[in-house]
Amino acid sequence: MFKNVEIYSKSNCFFCDKAKKYFSQNDIFFVEHNVEIADVFDTLMSRNPNARTMPQIFINDVLIGGYTDLIEWLEK
Repeated sequence: MFKNVEIYSKSNCFFCDKAKKYFSQNDIFFVEHNVEIADVFDTLMSRNPNARTMPQIFINDVLIGGYTDLIEWLEK
């Protein structure tokens, strides 16, 4: 289920921290990408041009969305 988890995040982001905490507490490895770095931001925009909030979470290369989207996805 969680083979490849990526979180696009930024500093001082409450929901970014909640998402990372969820994965950490459940021993799920994830890669964090800091969108405050221009190249990382550009990569995110190419993967999800509609991204307007942080975090943006991808699991197995599928866009899940933000933290609340993650919780809804997990409940399914």
